[in-house]
Amino acid sequence: MTPCTLEFMDRTALALVADRLSHPLPPATGALLLLELDGDQAEVSSQRQQLRQLLSDRPGISLQEAADPAEAEELWAARRAISPAAFQLRPHKISEDVVVPRNRIPELVAIAHELGRKKEVAIFTFGHAGDGNIHVNIMLDRNNPAETSRAEAARDALFDAVLKLGGTISGEHGIGLSKAGVIGREIEPVALALMRAIKQTFDPYQILNPGKIFQD
Repeated sequence: MTPCTLEFMDRTALALVADRLSHPLPPATGALLLLELDGDQAEVSSQRQQLRQLLSDRPGISLQEAADPAEAEELWAARRAISPAAFQLRPHKISEDVVVPRNRIPELVAIAHELGRKKEVAIFTFGHAGDGNIHVNIMLDRNNPAETSRAEAARDALFDAVLKLGGTISGEHGIGLSKAGVIGREIEPVALALMRAIKQTFDPYQILNPGKIFQD
């Protein structure tokens, strides 16, 4: 079964947008998967039955199906509202788009929450569970130097954890400026040297996106 959409939201993300849901989630909800199936009517009906059967055997999991397109759109509106709603927690955020193998998403989420506890910063996760691309949001007040330092340390530790889980430090937003300093943790020196040589060949005067990735 291959859903066309499989979105993840942790407990904090859900709390941020709970007021947008007309049907409250169970009080003990720890996370949510927003799942959509597509295909012709017979195919979707068959997959829905398979999904119901699959989840009925899993303790602690509840299934709530959108009754109509309006209710489905309500769920999507809540998902889209997570990023702007995050500033209820703190005025600034570090948003990372790390990726791990799908079966290691629970470990990544647990690590992120533990980093938030240890570093005393608010951290929550949501994103694209279908391909393991989870957005880890570290909330902070950049006007507070101590909090900023703790948030940056949490980000640094997150990258190390992601690589140990067999993941990558960027899933959809690339390296650019913000991750140039840590790309060497993931890519071997010989590969980076080859990338530099290719760029030098096509951009000998360093006029295309100067200073990005290869900041020297």
